[in-house]
Amino acid sequence: MSSIEADKTVCEGIGMCEAQADDYFQVGDDGLVEILTAEVPEPDRGYVKAAIESCPVSALRLLG
Repeated sequence: MSSIEADKTVCEGIGMCEAQADDYFQVGDDGLVEILTAEVPEPDRGYVKAAIESCPVSALRLLG
């Protein structure tokens, strides 16, 4: 199983991740990404990886 890591010091709250995988990401009231579910099961890995790669400031990483 993979896990998601976010670097809030880089996040600009653009929301591309949330638009593509709203089960895993949400832009919070502070305008920064919140990880709703950190553990990513194998069936969801592809679309979560695509959402992470869509981040224009590379604030997200998929580990494992």
